[in-house]
Amino acid sequence: MIDSKKAYRSWALYDWANSAFATTVMAGFFPLFFSKYYSSATDASISTYYLGIANSVASIIVAALAPFLGAIADRGTAKKKFLFTFAFLGIIMTGGLWMVAQGQWQLAALFYILATVGFSGGNIFYDSLLPGVASKKKVDYVSSLGFGLGYIGGGVLFLINVLMYQMPHIFGIPDEVTAIKLSFLSVAIWWAVFSVPIFLWVEEPKIYDKKGIFSAVKLGWLQLLGTLKDIKHLKVVGIFLFAYWFYIDGVDTIVRMAIKVGDELGFESSSLIIALLMVQFIAFPCTLLYVKYSNKVGLKKAIMTGIAGYAIITFLGYFMTQTWHFFVLAAMIGLFQGGIQALSRSLYTRLIPKEKSAEFFGFYNMLGKFAAVLGPLMMGYITKVTGNVRIGVLSILVLFIIGGILLLKVDIEEGERMAKEYLSK
Repeated sequence: MIDSKKAYRSWALYDWANSAFATTVMAGFFPLFFSKYYSSATDASISTYYLGIANSVASIIVAALAPFLGAIADRGTAKKKFLFTFAFLGIIMTGGLWMVAQGQWQLAALFYILATVGFSGGNIFYDSLLPGVASKKKVDYVSSLGFGLGYIGGGVLFLINVLMYQMPHIFGIPDEVTAIKLSFLSVAIWWAVFSVPIFLWVEEPKIYDKKGIFSAVKLGWLQLLGTLKDIKHLKVVGIFLFAYWFYIDGVDTIVRMAIKVGDELGFESSSLIIALLMVQFIAFPCTLLYVKYSNKVGLKKAIMTGIAGYAIITFLGYFMTQTWHFFVLAAMIGLFQGGIQALSRSLYTRLIPKEKSAEFFGFYNMLGKFAAVLGPLMMGYITKVTGNVRIGVLSILVLFIIGGILLLKVDIEEGERMAKEYLSK
C-alpha cells in the first residue's frame, strides 16, 4: 500500500473534497454573509468580534478532543471511522446553513462552529493516514499533492459559486441570497461525493490488534498519558510543535479573517471574491513547486521562507488602502500558503513514531487549533477595543516572529534519529 498511486491519489482527493468548505464557506461567503445577512449587529467591528469568537470556539472544541480521539483511533484501528464521523458532521452542518434565516446569527454561528469542528476534526485522521500511504521518499510530494488538489478543487467549486452569486438568473436562481445559500448546499454535496475514494481505496495500517470501543477508550487514555511523556523525551517534536503552534495560527487567522478585514476596510465584495480565487489558483502550482524549492534549500529553510513571507504580508496589510493592494497581498498568500502547510505536515511526519501517528497528529492539530483560538480572538478583540481593524491585523505579526525563532531551534536529523530509536524499543 505504501506509495501506491491509487492509494495516495485517493488520499489526496479528500483535500479536493473538503477544501470546498475552506474556500466557499470559511474564507469566502460565510464571513460576508454573516455580516450582511445573518448578524444583527450594525457595527462592523462587533460583527468581526462575533465571527472571531465563533472561530475560536470551534478551535477549542477540536483542540480539546484531538489528542484523546487520536489515541483511541490508534488503539482501535479507527482512523477511517473517525474521519467518516467528523466528515459527516461537517457535511450535514454545512448543508444546514441553507435553512438559517436572516437575523438568526446565533443559529448560523452554531452551524458554522459544528461544521468547522467536522472539517478540522476530520483533518486529524486524514493527516494521520499519510504515513500509511507514503514513504519518507514520497511524503513531501504526497503531502503537497493533497494541498495542491485542495486549492484547485476548492477553487473550482468556489468559481462556480461566485458565478452563481454574480449571475443567479443564468442558473435559474431567483436572487443573490438564494445563490449563497445554494452555494453552502453545493459544498456539502461536493464534500460528500469526493470523500468516497479515501474510504474505498485507502487501507488503514493495523498497527495494533483491533480493540472494542471500551477497550480502545481505556487503552487510548493510557497511551495519551504515555505520549505526553514521549513528547517530553522526543524533544525535537516538542520544539517543533511549539513553533508550529505560533506560526500556523497566523496562517489560519489570515485565511479565516482576510475577507472580513477587506469588507470592513470598504472593499467591494466582488473584489474580495476575486482575490480569494486568485489565492486558490496561484496556490495550486506554487504548492507543488514548493516541494522542488525545499529539495534545493532544505525543508526547514523552505518553511522559514513561508513564515517570512507571511510576516511581510501581515506588515503590508496594515498599510493596505487600495483594492490593488489587496490583490497583491492575495497573490503573495498564494505563493506561500500551500507550501508552509504541506511542508509542515511532512516535516512532522518525519519526526514522529509511525505506530502512534493518529495520536501525535492529534497533538499536532490540537496545538494548531489552540493557536487558532488566540489569533482570531486577539484580532477581533483588538479591533473591537481600538475600533481599527488595521491594528488588529498588525497584531498577528508577533505570531510569525515567535514561530520563526522557535523553528530555527528544530534539528530535523536529531528528530528523525529519535523517532527511529522509539520504533526500535
